[in-house]
Amino acid sequence: MDTPINTSPSLLDRIRSHRLTTTFALLATLSVGILAGSVITHGVSGKEQLSVNSTDAKPLVIPSPTSLSNGFSQIVKQVGPAVVNINTESLPKQSTNKRPRGGAQRGPLRPNPNPNGGGEGDDQQPGDMQDFFNRFFGGQGGGDDDGDGGMAAGERRALGSGFIVDPRGYIITNNHVVDKADKIFVKLSTDPDGGPGDNGRPATVIGTDKDTDIAVIKIDTKDPLPTVKLGNSDGAQVGDWVLALGSPFALSKTVTAGIISAKNRSIDEPSPTGVSQSQFQKFIQTDAAINPGNSGGPLVDLAGQVVGMNTAIYTQSMGSQGVGFAMPANIIASVYNMLIGPEHKVVRGSIGISFQAAQSSAVGRVYGFTSGVMVSTVTPNGGAAKAGIQPGDVIVSIDGRNIKDGDDLVSDISARHVGSSVKLGYLHNGKQNTASVVIGDRAKTYADIAGDNNDNSGPQESDAGQGKLGITVSTIPAPVATKTGIKDGVIVTNVTPGSFADEINLNKGAIITEINKKPITDEASYRAIVSTLKPKDDVVFVIHSPLQKNSGNSYVGGTLP
Repeated sequence: MDTPINTSPSLLDRIRSHRLTTTFALLATLSVGILAGSVITHGVSGKEQLSVNSTDAKPLVIPSPTSLSNGFSQIVKQVGPAVVNINTESLPKQSTNKRPRGGAQRGPLRPNPNPNGGGEGDDQQPGDMQDFFNRFFGGQGGGDDDGDGGMAAGERRALGSGFIVDPRGYIITNNHVVDKADKIFVKLSTDPDGGPGDNGRPATVIGTDKDTDIAVIKIDTKDPLPTVKLGNSDGAQVGDWVLALGSPFALSKTVTAGIISAKNRSIDEPSPTGVSQSQFQKFIQTDAAINPGNSGGPLVDLAGQVVGMNTAIYTQSMGSQGVGFAMPANIIASVYNMLIGPEHKVVRGSIGISFQAAQSSAVGRVYGFTSGVMVSTVTPNGGAAKAGIQPGDVIVSIDGRNIKDGDDLVSDISARHVGSSVKLGYLHNGKQNTASVVIGDRAKTYADIAGDNNDNSGPQESDAGQGKLGITVSTIPAPVATKTGIKDGVIVTNVTPGSFADEINLNKGAIITEINKKPITDEASYRAIVSTLKPKDDVVFVIHSPLQKNSGNSYVGGTLP
């Protein structure tokens, strides 16, 4: 007998079918719920709202303002009004293709080939240090000639901070913030934001010091401006709370907090800069967040006093990683007082030597000294050379005080007045000697060590206008003459900050073809005309751009002071 075939679904099939049906039902229910929720959310009428009882809900009440105990807000209110935003504009300059002082090639940074990485007459290039700072604090797009933001093609804009120290408008900032800038603008914390075209108040450079990366600028004001209170950075201790104020990433009125991580910190490692840093830079290290745009802003203690100026960071991401550096207030005050003086420059003493910054202890054992400075080079006609000090001698004392190392020597000598004398104790072939050494001007001594000895050979003819006008000129380079079609005239090679030329916006790279309607054909005719100019004379220049042909005449002028 045949077994009948069961055509009804098995239990397993029924379970599978039920699950599938249930799944579709759930998805359908969810879809309807989503759609219904959308309708309800966007189509609630007053009638539905009235049906909900919320009589037991209590309104939110905003409490009265309370002052917290950390005091940070009070410090910001005290210091903030004196912190300013600084914008600069730089137009492209025509390169003269000259090799820099000492003959070192510029371009991508590379390790300093000179083993004498430190010294009283160190031969590093000052501009190399500026490249380091510009990498981190070049501002928004700093250095990119992309013409963004409605700016002229090739024009650069950088951003930084600063703080007011004199109610008449004197402001301290970093030199790298204003270095090579054709225009400088300052915005106070109380200035309204006038939109993209509102750069702020025009500022003038009073003086700069590349060795410490400090600059003083000034804005005109009718009313007294708020100022910061300068503190004594020697009293700041590792572990003290500090606040950093400034405009990181163009975000003005920004405050960050941290502690002092270390003091007397040098940035000497070749990485990431590839060069040795200045021996006059002994930083306060902080973990308060410092970013591009903070540069030049104040580092403030809990007494509301400025103990440093935010200057540099170590970073691998162009952002803060908790290692920032601030120039100490005591150094700032010393440099500021010299920059506002009649010469608007910093003068440091020198004895005309260089030395190796770091030496093995074996050197001292072989040459018979435990502390002191071994002389590497001696500048001809410098104070040390005239006193009979030679390479290989070891300077061990200054006016009877034993010196520890090169930093100690530099700190002492650089602070002395040019023309004064100092008694040096030194070892020559292991024997103790003393000598009276006359202190010289470090800037001139540095030029000699770097091989630029022509600076002392008397004023050059092409610099005839430097004293009166604040510019130096040279013959128009052949590539520029070919590009512009201008063969008669002179080209401006340097403009002194704060000079007459600087005030009237006669910029480096400009080609001068006339002065007071008199044609300039070469350097000789330029010198002849400049020699006749007197104080209170009106002086008008006809200038041309070195970047294009047939640029037309531009006229700049003013009255000589």
